[in-house]
Amino acid sequence: MLVKNKFVISFILYFIFLSFSLAKENYYDEAKNKFDEKELEVSKFLFQKNIVFNPKDAKSYLYLAKIFNLEENEKEEEKNLDTTLLLDPANEEAMYMLINIKLKKSNYSKVQDLKKKFDIICVKLCEKTEEINSTLKNIEPKNDT
Repeated sequence: MLVKNKFVISFILYFIFLSFSLAKENYYDEAKNKFDEKELEVSKFLFQKNIVFNPKDAKSYLYLAKIFNLEENEKEEEKNLDTTLLLDPANEEAMYMLINIKLKKSNYSKVQDLKKKFDIICVKLCEKTEEINSTLKNIEPKNDT
């Protein structure tokens, strides 16, 4: 009887463990829908929740950066863009957004570095290169000699 009870308890515990492991939560789609519906607070919460269960989901970090951009929280935007690019170095949208932050800060050398990488990875946003170059000329150090 004791062996049977241990088997039943083991089976129940295994079933609970299996249920949790199979139910790997993914809130990305729901969060993206809320973002598209302009429900930013709900969307932000769901993207953050998704990151808890899927910490390597670069798309969630990118959308958090977009939300922080809309909220004008540049520090958090930049932090999430850095994480996006750490997880997905070829994410041209994140790279472009980060370039814009660095342009606003007039960080010439960082923009140059990012632009070189952007030129290599761009597929959909290559037309933005001229815009970057134009803005870069305005912050380029002048040689007064």
